[in-house]
Amino acid sequence: MAEFGDLLCALGECGLYQKLLILLLSLPLLLNPFQMVGQVFMVVEVPHHCDTSWIRAVGPNLTEEEQLNLTLPRGADGEFQQCSMFSPVDWELDAILAYGLNDTQKCSSGWVYPSEQPPSLLTEFDLVCDRAVLNDVSQSIYMAGLLIGAMIFGMLSDRIGRRPVFLISILIQGVFGLGIAFVPHFYVFMAFRCVVGAALSGIMITVVSLATEWVGISYRTKALLITHTAFAIGQMLVAALSYGIRNWRLLEIAGSAPMFALVFYIWVLPESARWLVTKGRIEEAKKVLQKAAATNKRSLPPELLEQLKPEKEVKSGSFLDLFRKKHMRNVTLIMSCAWFADSIVYYGLSLSVTDFGLDIYLTQLAFGAVELPARISCIFLLEWFGRKKVQGILLLLAGLICLILTGIPEDQPVVITVLAIIGKFTATAAFSTSYVYAAELFPTILRQTGVGLCSTMARVAGILAPLIIPLDQYHRAIPKAIFGSIPVVVALFCILLPETRGIDLADDTGNEQPLDEGEDIYVTLPLEQMHFQVSLKPSLVMPGWSPNMFPSPLQADSHEYRLLIFTGVGWFSRLAFVAALGSGVFSTQKL
Repeated sequence: MAEFGDLLCALGECGLYQKLLILLLSLPLLLNPFQMVGQVFMVVEVPHHCDTSWIRAVGPNLTEEEQLNLTLPRGADGEFQQCSMFSPVDWELDAILAYGLNDTQKCSSGWVYPSEQPPSLLTEFDLVCDRAVLNDVSQSIYMAGLLIGAMIFGMLSDRIGRRPVFLISILIQGVFGLGIAFVPHFYVFMAFRCVVGAALSGIMITVVSLATEWVGISYRTKALLITHTAFAIGQMLVAALSYGIRNWRLLEIAGSAPMFALVFYIWVLPESARWLVTKGRIEEAKKVLQKAAATNKRSLPPELLEQLKPEKEVKSGSFLDLFRKKHMRNVTLIMSCAWFADSIVYYGLSLSVTDFGLDIYLTQLAFGAVELPARISCIFLLEWFGRKKVQGILLLLAGLICLILTGIPEDQPVVITVLAIIGKFTATAAFSTSYVYAAELFPTILRQTGVGLCSTMARVAGILAPLIIPLDQYHRAIPKAIFGSIPVVVALFCILLPETRGIDLADDTGNEQPLDEGEDIYVTLPLEQMHFQVSLKPSLVMPGWSPNMFPSPLQADSHEYRLLIFTGVGWFSRLAFVAALGSGVFSTQKL
């Protein structure tokens, strides 16, 4: 039976067909950042005070200044309090002027905002004072939508295909995103945002599979991260769009309506041929492969297509398969934690854009601008240093920068913003690395389920991030300390992950299984490489292993040696072994 990698080589690992596909996958990601961070610009803080028009009944000729002086208490700074008012009384105006008012209460008749202020979420739904928390709650509900989408669309994509899930997600995001512009109540707004979040999650995780399953090994990183650069460009467009359109309903229309321009995807977006093969739909796979080859001006050898036979038993995977086997369980747990850490620091910085002391539009523009080189640099970093090292180091740096921010005084907004931008760079790069890494670690039959689970953990972090930010009322360092400590801890666990650079995608969970306890393996390598700076194939470096190596020549005149390796039990021995050896990748063989 033909390997799918052979078919990709024959039709072109990254020809015109794949490049057009990457472009198609990038367009929705260009629009997604608006749904991610657009709400930040709809609730910009404006001056406000309690509505005290009750006094107009007894003093219709009062000036606005006189009205405020009589009905609003002042704070320690001499300014009118924004969330308190003097309790209304049934006195005549002369009595009020003579004796004044002393009893205070919370605003009972709403708030007054500057008349020149364009309609915003804050002013239209009174997201101030005690109701200000609703903004953070709505962000968490949106993140809950991302979580729901990751759980539903991840498993659904492995069952019904990548293409239908992608198209459904685009439709839902367009319909409900546009519907947000016409909601009458804030609770309806939150419900629609939840649905939009679910759809956006479906788009993001489906892009991972479609981008990686259609290209060859050497192009996987480039394919996925090029689509992510569209997301970075979208971040910058959000700043420009929000600066130019201050009316929140018009802004929502401008950010959501373009999704309907992608309706032509129904006719041009292909299904993953690799997924079709794993599902036994060979004839459909042959058609899309032949179309791809024709677009790339290649011809697929008929004998190669004939070798593409359906499996006797169609492969399928379930959520539980992520935890049944030891190697898959370790990968799932560690990658889920990595995505959680990525998300907590990424959203912790992104949603704090109003707290850095500089213009929020310039800060968002800088955040978007820094994401572009962050994602592009990952293309080279992942190829030069591998996935495991880059993932761990970027998480560590992102966490350390957040921890450093806790010690910077508030009167240094420029320093805070520069550090935050550097932190956003490392957090973005770490998140992009996780997308590539997860797509390569999980087999085809479980790829969307595994990525969906990781994305679910990221969305749990996204739900928590807006709820952690208000903790700064107790101490300004608390949120950044939380956002920083989690990725630092998770970075240490990344050493336990296998390396996937240069390794073909696995199609089922039988690939790359770790050995059972006590089972012998051999590593064969050239004589000139027989030194102590070698290590096992990374997928075999698993918890509880302490390899011992006994070199012996294969033959008397052989220039190759084989190393007998058997299992141990100690974590300490394993960590010492990993620390002592280098990072060479060699083939292994069970005997």
